[in-house]
Amino acid sequence: MEWTSIGRGWSAVAESAGSVVLARSAMNRAVTEGQRPAGRSVRGARRISAALAGLAASTRYELLTFDDPVASAGCAIPEPFLQLAGACMRAAAERAGEVRRIVPRHALARLEGGLALPGRARLAEAIPFKMIVVDRTVAAVPLDLELLYNGLLLIRDPVVVQALARAHHACWATAEELTYAPPPPAPPCDLPPQLRPVLDALLSGVTDETAAARLGMSARTYSRRVGELMAALGTTSRFRAGAEAARRGWL
Repeated sequence: MEWTSIGRGWSAVAESAGSVVLARSAMNRAVTEGQRPAGRSVRGARRISAALAGLAASTRYELLTFDDPVASAGCAIPEPFLQLAGACMRAAAERAGEVRRIVPRHALARLEGGLALPGRARLAEAIPFKMIVVDRTVAAVPLDLELLYNGLLLIRDPVVVQALARAHHACWATAEELTYAPPPPAPPCDLPPQLRPVLDALLSGVTDETAAARLGMSARTYSRRVGELMAALGTTSRFRAGAEAARRGWL
């Protein structure tokens, strides 16, 4: 199961911080507590995009990440997905009062190239895997530990989430501080109220037929509203629509 590989990558950081007991407790609970699984697998670009948008929208006070901006280099990942993922993380960082991002040393050039997020960042020699922890209540880890596009595990088990946050804290304490100017804020812009439920439905990952039924619209009306939303966002791509909505603070 996914937890086997995640546990191997995470244990290196946990052990270095003297967190062996906590790590073992978290991983054992994740494997054995069948009545309440520690995480939910999310696969497929549409559902992963919806999960990232949900994480961004739910962020309130803290965002912790292990991040490698160059991990996707050379991989066949659609550019609109990368734009959406980046926009979701920027939206989450702008919402959070505390942002702590740990990146590997080989990614420094990309950070200096303008891929910075608001908040603080530190440089480590390496990271065990990519990870997002929001408000210490939910975490997301790639199923292959490398790329969110290949699937992610959404974790809500409090022991596992706190263990991951503890691992991040231990790595943060030994990492090198980075300073950079955050990107300029997006210009203020209002989402027309009649399009809010359409945006929420679009980001939820459901089919158009399901979305129309949930909103009590005909398929034709829903399609027309989606067109209005795309026009308001200045795009014809649903992936880019999500990215632009995040950039404007509409999530």
